[in-house]
Amino acid sequence: MYEFEMPFLVDAHLDLSMNAMEWNRDLRLPITELNRREKGMDDKPDRAKATVTFDELRRGHIGLVVATQIARFVKPESSLPGWYSPEQAWAQTQGQLAWYKAMEADGQMKMICTKADLDQHIALWSNGSDHVDKPIGYLLSLEGADSIVDISYLETAYNYGLRAVGPAHYGPGRYANGTDSSGKLNEQGVLLLREMERLGMILDATHLNDDAFWDAVGRYNGAIWASHNNCRKFVDHNRQFSDEMIKTLVAKKAVIGVALDAWMMVPNWVRGVSDPKTSNCSMEIMANNIDHICQLAGNVDHVGVGSDLDGAFGREQCPYDLETIADIQKVFGILSKRGYDKTDLEKIASKNWLNFMRNALPESKQTPPTQLNR
Repeated sequence: MYEFEMPFLVDAHLDLSMNAMEWNRDLRLPITELNRREKGMDDKPDRAKATVTFDELRRGHIGLVVATQIARFVKPESSLPGWYSPEQAWAQTQGQLAWYKAMEADGQMKMICTKADLDQHIALWSNGSDHVDKPIGYLLSLEGADSIVDISYLETAYNYGLRAVGPAHYGPGRYANGTDSSGKLNEQGVLLLREMERLGMILDATHLNDDAFWDAVGRYNGAIWASHNNCRKFVDHNRQFSDEMIKTLVAKKAVIGVALDAWMMVPNWVRGVSDPKTSNCSMEIMANNIDHICQLAGNVDHVGVGSDLDGAFGREQCPYDLETIADIQKVFGILSKRGYDKTDLEKIASKNWLNFMRNALPESKQTPPTQLNR
């Protein structure tokens, strides 16, 4: 064990625009003020329990995130929330994009589209000055492809900065089937992957059901990551990855982001009933998931953080020893006590994601989209 300062941290999955647009949260506020404004509200179970603001990201040295657009298409009889046409879902993602651009104009965020963008941003966060006024870098990802009205929309999205796509979310999707469903990619899903490959986009394997996972990972020749997934060894549910899936992702040079949603961390979690403290849901479990992936890989090169904090849940459904997103840093002290050294922890905190991004992103915005050479 050694004494260390907080490492630079990359969080590979945050629904920032969803919080701003659908929860009506101003992420520029202090976390105490954001939660104070929501006291007494009961339209969503996580009101007044938020963990993510720009201040808390900076306090936790989280200078780069993968930030989502998300809008599901559903049929009127669906039990899942969503939009009744792909065009409505697309419009919702465009509103989310407009929010990201407004935050860029306000100096809060900086879109990362290329290797040059990434290197410049890391240099800014490494210059030794205080982080208080530094923008949070973000790589734009689409969680669930339902809002891609047809395949031609994907290049439009790539041109405005979209760099990663998860074809499915929960249930059946327009291109692929996700958590708690079954079935491989449909014909349009195969075409979607082909176009993603042409454009040089990252395939996010998160939320693909087992059938779709094996189908997509077997077909895709571009870069693959799993932005926010835990291990089925600890919670036996199709939302998590089996050891075989993890080993396959490692062979594909993927990085897997470990998430902090309590139902993915402890078995038999009941939403709205279970409690993090009595369920013993702590940051130790995050360390367990990280360690398990490292043991399966035989190294520390394929795991990072993809917290999913404030992803339609708050402190009522995350580790009891995490008050805000800045507390993710606690996991590195835990891992240090388990024998992980400084080099290991820096890889898990950021270097694995940064190396992946440098391999996957285009050199510049002028680079013609081609298949990735990996």
